[in-house]
Amino acid sequence: MTAEYPDKPTDAVPPVPESATPYGAVPPPPAGAYGAVPPPPAPAYGTPPGAVPPPGGYGVQPPLSDSDQRMWSLIAHLGGIVTYFVAPLIVLLVFKGRGAYVENQAKEALNFQITITIAIIVGFVLAFILVGFLLLAAAGICSIVFGIMAAIAANRGELYRYPISIRLVN
Repeated sequence: MTAEYPDKPTDAVPPVPESATPYGAVPPPPAGAYGAVPPPPAPAYGTPPGAVPPPGGYGVQPPLSDSDQRMWSLIAHLGGIVTYFVAPLIVLLVFKGRGAYVENQAKEALNFQITITIAIIVGFVLAFILVGFLLLAAAGICSIVFGIMAAIAANRGELYRYPISIRLVN
């Protein structure tokens, strides 16, 4: 303790003399503070010590079980009724390579929903001559009916192929 500051410990770092550093220069850091090599990061939870993580981030995902493939195929078909081509596209991109059944059914649903989207766009264009309203109604009814039929078949584990579909995604 010093007389001026009773709470200040005496083992504080002594000030650098003015002659050691020129005006405006930054003094060197204390030994061992910045030059030391940082310790290696701790392994992730559940990783055995010394294990090397796979290159490229998350690595290869395991294949889906049969029930999971049926469930995601069902979501691709039913999601297409509400979101058009967005739900089948997400299912295809997320689960590509993890199961042949879910990949096949997501492609089928995506192709059909792209076809329905094209029919809706053409229906809006033709609505000016009053023929488009019939096409819009037919596209909406086909989307609901065939989507439900495909979802039922996907839930059973059967391959379903839409009767009216342009095959754009192979």
